[in-house]
Amino acid sequence: MRFSLLSLCSIIHFAIALPQHDLPNGFVTTHGQDFVLDGKPFAFVGANSYWLPLLTSKDDVESTFKEMKDAGIKVLRTWGFNAINGSELAGALGSGLTYYQVWNSSEWTLNDGPQGFQRLDNVINTAGKYGIKVILAFTNNWVGYGGSELYINWISGPGNTHDVFYSDKRIINSFQRYVATIVNRYKHSPNIFAWELMNEARCLGDLPSGPACVPGTELLYHWYREQSDFIRSLDSHHLITTGGEGHFFWKKPVGFWFNGTFVSDYNYNGQAGEDFDRDLLLPNIDFATYHMYPQLWYPQLDVPGSNFTIMAWGLQWIQQHASAAKKAGKPLILEEFGVSGLQNKTDIYPAWVQLALDTKHGRIMPWQFGVLGLTENGGNRLIKYADALIDGASPNDGLAIYKNQTVVWDTFTQVHLLNIYQVQC
Repeated sequence: MRFSLLSLCSIIHFAIALPQHDLPNGFVTTHGQDFVLDGKPFAFVGANSYWLPLLTSKDDVESTFKEMKDAGIKVLRTWGFNAINGSELAGALGSGLTYYQVWNSSEWTLNDGPQGFQRLDNVINTAGKYGIKVILAFTNNWVGYGGSELYINWISGPGNTHDVFYSDKRIINSFQRYVATIVNRYKHSPNIFAWELMNEARCLGDLPSGPACVPGTELLYHWYREQSDFIRSLDSHHLITTGGEGHFFWKKPVGFWFNGTFVSDYNYNGQAGEDFDRDLLLPNIDFATYHMYPQLWYPQLDVPGSNFTIMAWGLQWIQQHASAAKKAGKPLILEEFGVSGLQNKTDIYPAWVQLALDTKHGRIMPWQFGVLGLTENGGNRLIKYADALIDGASPNDGLAIYKNQTVVWDTFTQVHLLNIYQVQC
């Protein structure tokens, strides 16, 4: 599919007479539904790479950023977290695993050393060298790489539900202490694009949810407000976002029929805890994020003979979020999306990307960036879980996009025209 230059120009052209509010050079701000960098519109193709701070080789970090720059990447999203239990420390030291927190009690210990925050320093500094901004997430809704449930297990104790992360004052204080450590470390850096409260916050995680976080309780809304206000008190310049998947809380039932039964749709019924329309109105949430994995979310519908299609569902999801962001008057990022199978990617991604452009997104971040030719440990290294470098290739969960997948790769490098035609528009 060809991307229309008219649509590219239309989403990035506006008269610029923007107050900067003493914003330092190199910091991104917003103007209505647009991002602005040094007084100019800032539209971009971004990259998700959680694994980049986990690399042990500075040369591999450097070569990855070079490939990102060559592909037109302007923004990197990565994890600002990796926590381990004290019982895992010996193994982490032996394997070279990057870690930032060690939990042995209700108080965690910070790793500020060469296997800890110094690796994150290197990623953020190298990003700046290649003109790339970084979205940094503070924790994970899921157990992977020591997310929010380590706080629950060590502070609230066993037997609790996932949602106590958002309500237990001891957990909130501990989380804010970690957030303050990161924000104060990088708050003067123009290499930071935005702070992200959590990757994919939900009422449930790997632990189930409890009665305090059900549709209408607004627990997650109040947590978003509290944490975004806290971060703004520490840093008046960098943007803040939720990192949410974009779940809606619509009063009108939305669902689908399955085996003769009407199923209420989790993405619309508020069970996740998010209320995308309302959360976006919070004063210190500067822009919206949403994620999109219909192939994973609706496996019971994605079957031969069904009238459900991955492409059509994604187009609907894109349009709904674009409409909500337009109503709120804030920028929107399609922050994560993916399908497995090279042919699926080839067939589906161009349509999704085109609609995102046509609906004034201008910021697209597929999951996930893949790179070949990594050299550490001969290009083969088990990082953690099933995440590994194999024959020089970065970790692949079936959704990674590599340069040698030419048609898919070109889908996103063509969107780099946003930057090429920006001045001409």
